Amino acid sequence: MKKSLMLACALALSGLSASALAGEGFARAEVGQSKVKAHLDGIGSDHDDDTAYSLRGGYWFNSNFAVEGHYSRFYDQTLYNDGEDYVKGKLSAIGLGVVVKEHATPTDLGFFVQLRGGLSRGKLSINSSLGNGSETSNKPYYGIGAGYDFSKTFGVSLNYDHNQGSGGDLRVSANTLSLGLEARF
Repeated sequence: MKKSLMLACALALSGLSASALAGEGFARAEVGQSKVKAHLDGIGSDHDDDTAYSLRGGYWFNSNFAVEGHYSRFYDQTLYNDGEDYVKGKLSAIGLGVVVKEHATPTDLGFFVQLRGGLSRGKLSINSSLGNGSETSNKPYYGIGAGYDFSKTFGVSLNYDHNQGSGGDLRVSANTLSLGLEARF
């Protein structure tokens, strides 16, 4: 799967013209709230909220299209602790995707809306007094955002993202609402 994704990205990049490569790199930091839902077959479902953050970076080929990579942490909490026994859970993901952005003005400044999506590798880690374990899975992610570009090099946005993962009888999803700051260079 990893080789297929890398090949698809290489083919997409090789098809771009030289004029399209006159874009700019970007770095983005987002912080917000994730609602994490877990469903275990035969047991049931539960959910919890936690502060989430995401670090993203990539390349804008023009003012409307970019590729991005990201690391996101959705959940990191102690699930149980009686002083002797404990269970801690952590949910994170790395991913690669595309961003499509449209400004409300022809100057590529001011208000905008954006869509993003791609493939992420989610990781659920459990640390407990009985031992440690983790599970990973590759799933699509998607998101939508609206914001304001103050200049060609800086903008802010409000974003909603959906990530999911699974392993064995467990299915997990994270729905995140975050505020993002983006610097372009």
